[in-house]
Amino acid sequence: MKSVIDILDLSVSELDGLINTALDIAAHPDRYAEKCKGKKLATLFFEPSTRTRLSFEAAMLELGGSVIGFSEANSSSASKGESVSDTAKVVSNYADIIAMRHFKEGAPLVAAHSATIPVINAGDGGHHHPTQTLADLLTIYREKGRLGNLKIGLVGDLKYGRTVHSLIAALSRYEGNEFYLVSPEELKLPEYVKKDAHNAHFVETSQLMSHINSFDVLYMTRIQRERFADKAQYERLKNSYILTPDKLISAKKDMCILHPLPRVNEISVKVDDDPRACYFKQTLNGKLMRMALILHLLSLSDGKRLPPLSGEVGVCTNPACITSTEQELPALISETDGVRRCVYCDKEV
Repeated sequence: MKSVIDILDLSVSELDGLINTALDIAAHPDRYAEKCKGKKLATLFFEPSTRTRLSFEAAMLELGGSVIGFSEANSSSASKGESVSDTAKVVSNYADIIAMRHFKEGAPLVAAHSATIPVINAGDGGHHHPTQTLADLLTIYREKGRLGNLKIGLVGDLKYGRTVHSLIAALSRYEGNEFYLVSPEELKLPEYVKKDAHNAHFVETSQLMSHINSFDVLYMTRIQRERFADKAQYERLKNSYILTPDKLISAKKDMCILHPLPRVNEISVKVDDDPRACYFKQTLNGKLMRMALILHLLSLSDGKRLPPLSGEVGVCTNPACITSTEQELPALISETDGVRRCVYCDKEV
């Protein structure tokens, strides 16, 4: 059985295959209308979501399957104290595949190792968001015709922005990509994300306009109020970068502007009519890639549980880690290249 918790759970050949399937679905939707007839998707959303949840539901319905689940933690047994592990075991008896969003980092990983059906991470805290990355990859491919030799500007909240972390992990496996990391000092990209992107070239700056004329892709992100413990810091940083038409004058005519949505004010609505604005195309591409991913994982499902996670039992001090709340779940620590990290949330310990 295979689950997708991190975008790195998919090989480059699998990514390319999903893109090809998604393009075929777009060209020939009727061929796929009953591919999942009799199958059920469980959407387990412990954190609010509009686009991701509806995209998963639309994807399964358009494949001829059905959907069960919940859209917030208060409407699930989590409000009574049920663990993620127990929820995954129970839902494995009711559905064929799970899409899970959770506010704790590592929760979908716990679910994947407890379930007997595939689990897709639909976003876990500030950690990973692999299916948004699939949407991003298809959008870039359709707009630029390639996934390599690109200059990509990543702007805004790079510290908590799980979409940014997953996109860097994916695109760093394609040759020749350069990432321009544009953020305030307080919201810089975590070092572990850069360390894992072995083939990538990074330029860090706080100035958007210094490099905007170089970008093939401009990826704007929201400063996420819900990730800040200090609300005063959020208020100080929330308007750090606002994209307006005048700032695009020097940008390439074929640059594509992406945003994982929802936006607040970081992209002016006046940019929406610019032909380079692709963020609403992303939402359609997300549905297509989720359709392709559901088909791929169901084809590999064998009803067997994944092997237990391994690592040295230790302590993770990240308050957002699933080990801070999951019943009797010990923190597991792994070491790579001399760096010790929590297996669940990837934070250094």
